[in-house]
Amino acid sequence: MERYAPNAKDLAGRDVVARSIMIEIREGRGCDGPWGPHAKLKLDHLGKEVLESRLPGILELSRTFAHVDPVKEPIPVIPTCHYMMGGIPTRVSGQALTVNAQGEDVVIPGLFAVGEIACVSVHGANRLGGNSLLDLVVFGRAVGVHLQESIAEQGELRDATEEEIDASLARLNRWNGNRNGEDPAEIRKALQECMQHNFSVFREGDAMAKGLEQLKAIRERLKNARLDDTSSEFNTQRVECLELDNLMETAYATAVSANFRTESRGAHSRFDFPERDDENWLCHSLYLPESEAMTRRSVNMQPKLRPAFPPKIRTY
Repeated sequence: MERYAPNAKDLAGRDVVARSIMIEIREGRGCDGPWGPHAKLKLDHLGKEVLESRLPGILELSRTFAHVDPVKEPIPVIPTCHYMMGGIPTRVSGQALTVNAQGEDVVIPGLFAVGEIACVSVHGANRLGGNSLLDLVVFGRAVGVHLQESIAEQGELRDATEEEIDASLARLNRWNGNRNGEDPAEIRKALQECMQHNFSVFREGDAMAKGLEQLKAIRERLKNARLDDTSSEFNTQRVECLELDNLMETAYATAVSANFRTESRGAHSRFDFPERDDENWLCHSLYLPESEAMTRRSVNMQPKLRPAFPPKIRTY
């Protein structure tokens, strides 16, 4: 890492480390193996005692899935999707937001989001290590407090309508007749490969355009996913199909947003637009799933409790 971050080295931002690994691989300094081109993470110098006491999870994952023992040999690594820094726009109280025709934030009544699915906008374009605790602990409590107060004020809840119930059941049962369709595991694998190849650490317009067409084809394949188990109790195969449906929507939103933003910022790095462009892109990219359209949402640059912190170039 001293070539890419001479001061911070291994403690550089996670996006910098990810790009550094991919540059090494792309320029031919990676390693070949059954996982494809990758880098090696060497930890044996820490010693068995430190690894077992401080990194037991890393040891277990490496031994179980990569079949290597980090105490004795390096771990094969390659950057991939780790965290969703965007999500449903929310207030600090977890109330979900949309935008009106004038571009102003509008609360969606009764809809709340918290955690990795939400975008309170504390991470910006690159999350710092450990900051997911903000999403989980700080805003989790804020949402709980707000819900307690709002439920006490709103009075009696209405019952769901027959149309709303039927719509939920239709989504749940949509694959019931597909006994001769495609294995959902194969569709999921195709989705993973498409995102890793076309929307990974480095992005480029032509590759993303190709990837978007692949995603549309994969979405059609999902309609014919095979459901061997149609039981209504503890049906893990149905859950896998529903999870894949959610993954598909999230992947498509990520892909369209990445193609829309013609600059590089934080973890979003484009070969064809390598520079940050604050004049045109100091904003959120907002995907509207019903119309599959993109728009922009302003970023609050006026903190209440401290002076504004203007964007600047990061150096490590």
